[in-house]
Amino acid sequence: MTVESTAARKPRRSAGTKRAASASAKKAPLPQSAEPQLVQLLTPEGVRVEHPEYDIDLTADELRGLYRDMVLTRRFDAEATALQRQGELGLWASLLGQEAAQIGSGRALRDDDYVFPTYREHGVAWCRGVDPTNLLGMFRGVNHGGWDPTTNNFHLYTIVIGSQTLHATGYAMGVAKDGADSAVIAYFGDGASSQGDVAESFTFSAVYNAPVVFFCQNNQWAISEPTERQSRVPLYQRAQGYGFPGVRVDGNDVLACLAVTRSALERARAGEGPTLVEAFTYRMGAHTTSDDPTKYRADEEREAWEAKDPILRMKAYLSAEGIADEAYFAELEAESEALGKRVREAVRAMPDPDIMAIFENVYADGHALVDEERAQFAAYQASFAEEGK
Repeated sequence: MTVESTAARKPRRSAGTKRAASASAKKAPLPQSAEPQLVQLLTPEGVRVEHPEYDIDLTADELRGLYRDMVLTRRFDAEATALQRQGELGLWASLLGQEAAQIGSGRALRDDDYVFPTYREHGVAWCRGVDPTNLLGMFRGVNHGGWDPTTNNFHLYTIVIGSQTLHATGYAMGVAKDGADSAVIAYFGDGASSQGDVAESFTFSAVYNAPVVFFCQNNQWAISEPTERQSRVPLYQRAQGYGFPGVRVDGNDVLACLAVTRSALERARAGEGPTLVEAFTYRMGAHTTSDDPTKYRADEEREAWEAKDPILRMKAYLSAEGIADEAYFAELEAESEALGKRVREAVRAMPDPDIMAIFENVYADGHALVDEERAQFAAYQASFAEEGK
């Protein structure tokens, strides 16, 4: 059958008409399929609900622990934002609003699992035992990370968007070849899901049945680009095209995030391959402290999501069930203020780095060219001291 060309079927339009049509197309929203149901175990009002596939049974101590984790990470995050505003940090990427997604998934991990984060996983770092002050050195410009990834099985923060999914996939492939009983998790955002690195990671992980969980925090905005301008389908459905399951979870429900992530990790450890978890949440603050979200989103949108605040809903649940009382909340508030003070003092006391340290660890056994460059740089620095005499 001969297919008639587009030019033959449609009348030619003027350049002005084409430009107008193009501008209209840019403004028109992309078609979306029907919104799926979220996996949810705790409603925004703090009411516990059941789910036929995912459930979780936690002790009172564990429930209070999840709430404590979220409160303390939010307090740390607020202190870091304030420090940047005071000129103590060069930049900061806030997790405000995403505490449940990070704490729920972070507490689902075993000690021998390995984490590949982006640059916003402060809550996951907390769960892995990384000291909060170690997260700030890079943003202050005094180190390249601040912790040993092998100590906590928590990789250094990754600034390049989406590249950590490739690292996680390769690591998971190695885990499988070693026959280890552990899993790998890679964190990324909705914007990163459009990167070629992520697509390649999905391909390799599916083909090699890698024990990896892809945890996408869909906070609705890739800087200033809304999700509906990034994908024609809900993000979790992209997994279908690669041959592994995807699930969307209420990213503001810490219990659901814990249950879904735990299930995906167990599936990976059992040799059943990768899973894509889309945590449907919201970035209540700016993309980073260099961003102004009032330029591209409405106040009404944020207000609607504030009503779904992950910490408030967990507090409502704990209070209603008699799991925590006002004395507990007051004690936790005092602990959070002490954490803020410790972080503030630690950042201001961070020493400037040794400028010659840039030449260290370039090569494992040293290199003549690096030695030459080190000597040249040392002489250059010494020349300033001589000029000042």
